[in-house]
This record gives sequence, structure tokens and C-alpha cells, in this order.
Amino acid sequence: MKDSPEVVLVYREIDRLQTCLSVMTTGKREFGGATLREESQCTEPASSDLSPHGALEKLSKKDVMKEKFRETEDETADTDEFGAETFSTEEDLNASVFVEAPAETSERLDTNTSNRETNVRLSSQDSFSEDSSISEERLAEEAEEAKKKSKEEEAAAKEREAQRQMLAIEELVQSERNYIRLLEISTPPPANLDSMFLYIEDVIDVSSRLLSLLDQKPVEPGDPLFLKTLCDSFLSLSSDIEAAYKEYLANYTNITVVENGYKQKEALWNEIVRVIKASAPEVNATSLSFFLVMPVQRIARYPLLLQTIQKHTERTHPAYGLLEQTAHTSIALNCRINEYKRFREVADKYKKTETLTIKDKINRLTTHSIAKKTARFSQLIKHETGIAPKLVDEEFDALEGFFYVLEHGILELLENVETYLHHLQGFLACKTEEFDLDMDGEKAPICYKEITTALRQMRTLIHKPLCALRDLLVGPRNLIRKRLDKLLDYELIEAKSTLSYEEHAVANTYRTMNTLLLNELPRFNEVALQMIWSMLGTFSCLHKDLASDMEQLFQSFAQQLPHSSLNPSTFWKWAESAVLEGAGRLEALCQSVEDTLNAPAVQPLSPSSQRRLKQLTDKHGSGKIYQVMGTVVGSRDLDLNLARGELVAIISEADSRGDKRRWLVDAGGRRGYAPCSKLIRYHQATEDPPSSPFLTPPDGMTEIRRHSYTPESRPLTVMSRPCFQILAAYDFTARGNHEVSLRAGEPVRVLERHDKRGNPEWSLVETRGGKRGYVPSNYLTMVPLGTGPPGTYQPYC
Repeated sequence: MKDSPEVVLVYREIDRLQTCLSVMTTGKREFGGATLREESQCTEPASSDLSPHGALEKLSKKDVMKEKFRETEDETADTDEFGAETFSTEEDLNASVFVEAPAETSERLDTNTSNRETNVRLSSQDSFSEDSSISEERLAEEAEEAKKKSKEEEAAAKEREAQRQMLAIEELVQSERNYIRLLEISTPPPANLDSMFLYIEDVIDVSSRLLSLLDQKPVEPGDPLFLKTLCDSFLSLSSDIEAAYKEYLANYTNITVVENGYKQKEALWNEIVRVIKASAPEVNATSLSFFLVMPVQRIARYPLLLQTIQKHTERTHPAYGLLEQTAHTSIALNCRINEYKRFREVADKYKKTETLTIKDKINRLTTHSIAKKTARFSQLIKHETGIAPKLVDEEFDALEGFFYVLEHGILELLENVETYLHHLQGFLACKTEEFDLDMDGEKAPICYKEITTALRQMRTLIHKPLCALRDLLVGPRNLIRKRLDKLLDYELIEAKSTLSYEEHAVANTYRTMNTLLLNELPRFNEVALQMIWSMLGTFSCLHKDLASDMEQLFQSFAQQLPHSSLNPSTFWKWAESAVLEGAGRLEALCQSVEDTLNAPAVQPLSPSSQRRLKQLTDKHGSGKIYQVMGTVVGSRDLDLNLARGELVAIISEADSRGDKRRWLVDAGGRRGYAPCSKLIRYHQATEDPPSSPFLTPPDGMTEIRRHSYTPESRPLTVMSRPCFQILAAYDFTARGNHEVSLRAGEPVRVLERHDKRGNPEWSLVETRGGKRGYVPSNYLTMVPLGTGPPGTYQPYC
């Protein structure tokens, strides 16, 4: 280490003074000055040989030299009173000696000088060694004090960091308690505010579980183990925290919309504010947003609080690694929640179904939208024609195919369930107690309770969930369709090296929708499939229970039915024969009804139609005459245009190509083709109606003539006073509202000789009391007036 300039100047001044002193004392003490001069000259080399100790050591050396200089001056002052003269005389002598002394004297002087210099150098080194040892001891003490002070400062810093760590932990725990307390004020919400507090109970539950884990172990926030307990508790509940908060935050936009809607109703909003202030007066809340925004703020504070604790925790702490992991987990948790919220916003934007009129759609058309749709259509045509390759995502294609299969199955199941419920409802409308089942007992088979219960359960457990599931299919279906549009837009910009801001937005939208569908569509398909299997199982159980109840119910009524005493084999033979016989009668009835309905009503022919009928009959015969049932409009060459009721004659029952569906007909001069399905054989009008099998009118009675019998024909109109009366030959008990009861010999008046279907086995009659109804025709008999068994009724005509 080099000496400072000030120290060097001091050394030089000391040397100069020593030189002067030696010259002054030369005359009195021989070569004394040389010794003192050598001592002063040895100062600088000696100081350079010693080890440097800084500026402090050099200043102490300077003080020592000054003290020696003062001692030398005192010695000089103690000389005799003739010192001054001696000094001047000696000075002159020295000058003359130095000038005139021979060489021999000079050599002796040099030898003495060197000896004295060596002695002075040794004494100087001893004095400097003592000074250096003193300085080293002092510096060691100062270093020890500085080290001690540094340790004290480090201990104080550690204590401050520990205090700050404890305060940060206490802040996290205490703020969590206050957070739960304020949230619990808002639960349970009123019935009309349920949509605003959706998922808030899940948030309260997961926060309460976090605090309960911290309270289970008997440690305080200042205990080092408490930090490990805190980190373990947070990490164990991280998945539950994410699940609860991400649903709440995704629904928070809807919460604000609902709240703004309530604010529009002044009276309702004032009441809500009053209830809030009464429930939590200490927080001075003036709106629901004060409570509803707390979960949004709380999930974002977890990383800040954990990072603050980490900042004031030493790396040597046992739980530092776990704390660092917990902080990173909280940050990742917030990132995933934000990403999920962004996905939900995209899904909510594109899954909505809008019902727009043609006018609204036209108003939405702009130059940009037309250009975009044109580009998509062009890209789609390129895909279909193979001009441009299509981006293929096998994973998404498999999910999409399964979704559409699932959708078809849900719609089919819903349709079948609705048909089943319709049949149950129809069975309830059929009142079994009003039918005569030839039962011996008096109790009617009533089963309304069992069917009503089954119907209600079917609607609640199967039909309503199926309808809700059908409505949920709309969102994924719209997203899948919108993804195709965004895919076409993405393919147009994929090959570009640089993208604009709008093109970046298009690409990000497609990637977001694709990722959303790949993540959410498998879960939707899985849940929907589970619901279908569950509803099918429920339907099977309900149907089985209904069948069992109905079987037990009708077992008591089965004993009252006819043929119940037969053994099973005989009963089934009888049942089979009865069913076959009934089926034959039903088939005959259906055929007769079909013939009756297909037969055209015979009306009086016009003179021109009569002339055509005569012309066609003379030319082709009566067996070839057909009548048109409906208007025929020709659609091919040689087809005829015919009106309903027009008469034609059949020439050929096939066209020139052998097609038997087109017949060649003669329309009285015009010839052409007509469809055989529109033609029916013409029946000639009869002169007299068929005679009644059970009521034969006497001679002398006339009636209105008609061409043929039809169900709409009117009853017989008697032109003169009858000479006969109709009586009931046997007792008859009505079995329904459409029948009337009769006693044997009771006179009746016949209103119609058949029922509404034209069946002559039943007759519509009117009794003397004015009651009307059907009775079997063979229960009636015709007798002359004034005859009959004694005690019978008076004639009723």
C-alpha cells in the first residue's frame, strides 16, 4: 500500500530538520549530527520495510517522530550560554575542515557515518514494530466489535422477518375467517334470488374445510409447523377450490346481469338494500355486489398472500420448498380458472339459438358478413370437390359422431315415452265401470289410483328429465356447427406467414372452440349416456310395478268373469275360438263398411247422363259401366279429364304398355286413359226396396221410393193411418245409455229399422214415456190394433 502525499511531505520535512540539527551540533560533538541525520534518513526505509496498517498507523508514526524532534531541540537548548557562538564558530570550522581536510580524513568520516546509520536504522525498526503491534491489537478489537455488531444486526433482521412472516400467516387465516363470516350472511338466499347466489354454497364449503384442517392440529401461527400444516391443507384442497371457484366465476357475468335487472325495479331494489344493511350493519354494504364480488377477489388474493409469506421465510426453513410449491399451485389455479372462464364465455356466445325473422336476417347482412359467408361457401365447395384438402381431426370426428348417435337415441326414447304416457292417459279416459263385462259381482273394476300414480311417476322421473336433456343438446349442436364455420375461416388464413389483428382473433377463436369441444364434449356424452341408462332402468321398474299392481288388482275381478271356472287349457281353447270368431265378424263388418263407403250415392241422373248411360249400355253392355269417384286430371298423353260422378265404359283394363293401373275408357265419344283407382262399378237403381225381415208392412201402405239403401236414408214415411201396432215381445234391460229398457207387451214406436251403421238387427224406438234408444229387432212384434194379451198397454202410435 503506497503512502499518501501528506505523509511523504511530513517525512521530507523531518529529514530536512534532522540535517540542520546535525550541522548545528557538529562542532560540539564530533559527527553527532551525522548520527542524527542517519536516524532521520532511516525513517523512510524502515517504514517501507514494515507491513502497512493503513492511514491510522502512518499518522501514529508521524507523532512519534515529532516527539523525538522535540527532545533533540531540548538537548540543544540545555547547552552552555556560549552555545550560539560555538555554533557559529563550529560551523565555520566545519566549513574550512570540509574544504581543506585531506582525503584520509574524509574516509574516516565516511566509515563513522555508516556505523551510525546502521545503529539509527535498528533503533527505528524497534520503535515501528512496537507501534505496529499496538495498531494490530486495536484493529482486531474493532473487527471483533464489528463482527459482534453484524451478528446482532443479523439476529434482529431474522427476528423482524419472522415477525413479518407470522403477521402474513395471521392475515391469511384471519381474512379467511372474516371472508366466510360475510359469505354466510348471504345464505340461504331468498327464493327469488337463487340465480344470483348460484354456486356460492360450494365456495363456502371449501373455505370452511380449509379452516377446519388448520384448526384440527393444535399449533399456533407462530409455530414453524403451522406453515407446513397450512401448505398441506391448501394443496390437498386445491382441486376442490378450483372446481368451486371456476363455476362461480364463470357464472359471475350472469349474476351482474340479474342484479342490473333488479336495479331497474326501484321498490324491489330498495327492499333488498334495506335487508342488506340490517343483516350486516358493520360492513356498510349498499348492494349485493359487495358480497357477490368477494369470491372473485378472494381467489386472486391467495397467490399474493402466499408469496408474501414466502418472501419473509428463510430458504433454510423446513417448509420453504412446500411453501414455494403452494405458491406456484395457487398461481396455476388462477390461470386455469381464467382459461375456463374464457372458454365459457366463448361457449355462451355461440351456443345461443336466436329466432330471427327474414327481415331481421336481411338487416344483419353487411358487406363483411356477405364476404365472409361467400369465402366459407367457396372453401366448402373446394373440400367437396377435392380441390383443397380438409383439416382432419380424428378425435373430434369420433366425438361428433357419438354425439349425433346419442342425440338420435334421446329423441327416439322421448317419442316412445310420450306415446306410452298417451296410452296411459287414454286408459284413464275409458271408464271401465260403465261397460257390461258379464260379471257376476256388483263391484266394477276400478284401477284409476294405480294408473294415476304410475302416470305421475313417469312424467316426473322420465319425461321431464328427457325433455331437459333434449334441451341441453341444443348448445353442443350449435357449437359443433359454429366450429365448422370457424374451421373454414381458419383454413383460409392458415397458410399466411403474417396475420393481421382480426386474423389472429379468428385463429384464436377456432383454437378455443376446438379445445373446448375436445375437453367438454366427452364429459357431456358420458353424462348423457349415464342419464339414458338410468332413465331406462327407472322406466323398466315403474312398468314392472304397474303391471304387478294391475295383475293383483284384477285377480279379484277375474273370479267374477264367465268361464272363470274352466281349467286353463279349456279356457284358452275357448278364448282362441271366441277371438277367431270375433275376428271373422270384425273382418266381415269392415268389408261391408268399406263397400258401403266406396259405393257412390245413387242420385237421379240428368237427362244428358241418362242419354249417355243408354248409349254406353247399348254399345258396351251394363257390366262395363263404371262411375268416376273423384275428379281426374290428365297428366300424360291420351289421358282424359273427368268430373266426379261421370259415367264411362271400360274398353281395356290396361294401357298399350301393359300397365293395369291405367284403363282405356269410353266417355261417350271421347276415348282415353283414366286411373283405375278413381273408377267404381255403377249400380243400377232398383225399383223397390228390400223387404224388412221382421217388420212386414201390410198391404195398402205406400212409401217414398229410393234408388238404393244408404246409411243416411230416412225412415219409412207412412201416408195413411196405421192399422197395426208394435209391441215388445220380451223383457229387455238396457246395458248402456244408448239402449232403452222394455217390458213384455209394452207398445213402442219404431223410429229407425236399423242402427247408425245400417245394421237391421237393432232398431231405434221410442217408448210411451218419451225415452229413445236401441233394442234388438227380434224383441219386437207387430200385432193388429185392438189385440194383445189382457192387461197390456194401450196402443201407442
